[in-house]
Amino acid sequence: MSQARRIGEQGRYELIEEIESGGMGTVWRGYDAVLDREIAVKLIRPDVVASPAQAAEFARRFEREARVTARIGHHGVPQVFDAVLDEASYDRLYLVMEYVRGIPLRRVLTETAEDGAAARLPVSWAASITAQICTVLSYAHAIPVVHRDLKPDNVLIAADGTVKVLDFGIAKLLRTDVTRLTATGSRIGTSRYMSPEQIDCARITPLSDLYALGCVLHELLAGEPVFSGNNEYQLLQQHMDEPPKPLRTLRPEVPEDLEALVLDLLAKVPEQRPADAYAVYERLSPHLPQPGSAAEHVALTHDGSPSEVPDPTVVYRRPNAPLRRTTPPAPSPGPVTPVPVRARVDTALRDTIRDAYSRSADLAESGRFAQAADVLKAVIATAATALGADNPRVLGLRRQRAAVLMAGEDFRRALPEFDALAAVYARTAGPADENTLECRRHAAHCRANLGQATVALREFQEVLEVVSDDAGDASETALDLRRSIGVLLFSEGRRVEAENVLDALHEDMCVVLGEDHEETREIADLLARLRGPEGPRPF
Repeated sequence: MSQARRIGEQGRYELIEEIESGGMGTVWRGYDAVLDREIAVKLIRPDVVASPAQAAEFARRFEREARVTARIGHHGVPQVFDAVLDEASYDRLYLVMEYVRGIPLRRVLTETAEDGAAARLPVSWAASITAQICTVLSYAHAIPVVHRDLKPDNVLIAADGTVKVLDFGIAKLLRTDVTRLTATGSRIGTSRYMSPEQIDCARITPLSDLYALGCVLHELLAGEPVFSGNNEYQLLQQHMDEPPKPLRTLRPEVPEDLEALVLDLLAKVPEQRPADAYAVYERLSPHLPQPGSAAEHVALTHDGSPSEVPDPTVVYRRPNAPLRRTTPPAPSPGPVTPVPVRARVDTALRDTIRDAYSRSADLAESGRFAQAADVLKAVIATAATALGADNPRVLGLRRQRAAVLMAGEDFRRALPEFDALAAVYARTAGPADENTLECRRHAAHCRANLGQATVALREFQEVLEVVSDDAGDASETALDLRRSIGVLLFSEGRRVEAENVLDALHEDMCVVLGEDHEETREIADLLARLRGPEGPRPF
């Protein structure tokens, strides 16, 4: 496995994979070795720097993005965690930012279309996306900062439905005495979403962002841009001189007041647009979903296989809702299906798997459990493609990843993996198979730590019943299960039941392990606490 590139003091930031390459920089997914969390790292692309002056301009943009983003301080803008902005050489500058898992709005527009038809989002989705952008803009404009390049490519729908506005790299920090053009006198922005005043190199204000917002809202509802000139010159002329088509001529079911809002946002004269982002938000409010209302689902159709898009309406339908519980328990296993014999593991894949285990173990040893799990996850898909999803090597990688997540106390992510693995082992090897029972035991442990005590107890007891029938009550696994049951009963305040379980367990442990064994003494201590005055709970 090739050595990952590291930057920062003492190699704190490890760059894993390049996820985006833009005009001036590249964005990498990485890990913070100190805090054991995923990060996004932005670097300047050396290949696009043609002169010292350009290097200085790119460095200024980096500095601007870091400071502007930090000042906005809203969850709709990815946080900046760290930045190196004062190095003498531009190629050593970097930003360390929040890594957001989600889908670019551009992809939603291009991959929700069917048979070449325009991708038109539900009105509730268009209103929810635009309203969340309004909130971000209101925080930026209060500084005051103008984004200057708002477009679907710079908007991301995160996995929880939160809309993130990206790339404040060319944002303009306004001064009260600024009435001149930009320093270079050149246009900054993207022509398809550029306001007339930007095209004319006139004064840029927050109203310039509202024009771009109108272009975005029009595209969300109509499924096509406001203007589509044959070339950039024609496109700029259309923004300057041509009136936009009313939305209802393209999509009759669009509400009249939304059509009017879009036309107001696209006014050629800035003063004729809504007063600010809050005014736009108020006009969108009637079209936002009400709390408790049903969801409208949108799916991507990439390579013929549909996938759900994160729902941007959820922040209005279920405001401040907690995280969903983990996936429901796997269904009862059906008949055992023999595991098909797969092809032999080729040398390269075998080495990759071995290296992943080794790298993951080293990371876990140093307490970097999140990254250790990610290293295994990166290999699982490759191995499953080559060997089959039910191949023992693939299942072994998945078990190790789940175990790492559990060791790092990430029980929420470990639980569905153990549930899924238990279902696979039950289907292929039988419900009494050792691997099936082990995964069910770990799943119960995760549930206990997630506060799902009733379900955890039931699962511990079901596994114990199978283990006891096969190996007796005093086997190593049975003793551990009985301990888990007793401690969980104790923690739930079911003292009489806990005492019965732990008393019988203590007697067996004295015989099997001896009275002085550490684990035996631990159970004796629990019993003493149970039989004495009510003391602190064990956990």
